[in-house]
Amino acid sequence: MRAVRFDAYGGIEVLRVAEVERPAPGPGQVLVKVVAAAINPGEAAIRLGVLHDRWPATFPSGQGSDLAGVVIATGDGVEGFAAGDEVFGFTHNRASHAEYVVVEAAALVRRPPEVPWEQAASLHVAGTTAYAEVRAVGLRPGDTVVIAGAAGGVGTIATQLAVAAGATVIGLASEPNHRWLREHGAVPVAYGAGVAERIKAAAGHVDAFIDNFGGGYVELALELGVRPDRINTVIDFAAVERHGVKFDGNAEGATTEVLAELAGLVGAGRLEIPIAAAYPLDRVQDAFRELEQRHTRGKIVLRP
Repeated sequence: MRAVRFDAYGGIEVLRVAEVERPAPGPGQVLVKVVAAAINPGEAAIRLGVLHDRWPATFPSGQGSDLAGVVIATGDGVEGFAAGDEVFGFTHNRASHAEYVVVEAAALVRRPPEVPWEQAASLHVAGTTAYAEVRAVGLRPGDTVVIAGAAGGVGTIATQLAVAAGATVIGLASEPNHRWLREHGAVPVAYGAGVAERIKAAAGHVDAFIDNFGGGYVELALELGVRPDRINTVIDFAAVERHGVKFDGNAEGATTEVLAELAGLVGAGRLEIPIAAAYPLDRVQDAFRELEQRHTRGKIVLRP
């Protein structure tokens, strides 16, 4: 089979598509033919080596955790799945950017037919992160929450979940994304110089802050008077240490129960997962090149 590999830390140029042996499922595992697999900023950070102390790579390394596809075979002891089943879920083995992947059966959910492949493949990292961070700041009806990176892969989902929770959402995003945010119930505000004043003008009091971008947004939240226990960042590790803010993300939300709940919302038309682009596996470098510009609305996926 073909799979994405890189042999050393580095830029986009280290990514390649290699011919490798197709894996076989062991006990409790399922072999899935991948139809779609989302890419994520964390994968780029791991490839660059900036997260080596937290999540080191072993070379040659694969990448990818999100996936949606069709069951090809099951290992001993697997119940509830059979060849031909359409599923989505995740792997912790950095392996989903490939034509086939072995997945623990406990990490899979059946794909509802009304949930498109690309959206199903985007629910693990982005969806469960958004779910966890919205829960972390304890939104209640009538609260005002600022979401930095509101139009990104995580932010688009967090924005909709926060609106559904009854909060007023101030979405920080570039001008081209303001219409989308308005259409989904948020109040768009441009980021950059003067953002604190623009937030105050739009919101007055701010109760909670969700940071999906980094670069000083935790400090901005504190400046706006938000309590540390109602600030959540998924990117600014140093701010977590300095200020005691929350750092709930994928690890706190990644369960099959949450995945099934999110898929149910998508299937019912109550949650949109914007897909910015879909690339064939051979164009994995192009996919990450677009991702790393940090101006993508929604998710980018690979279609092996």
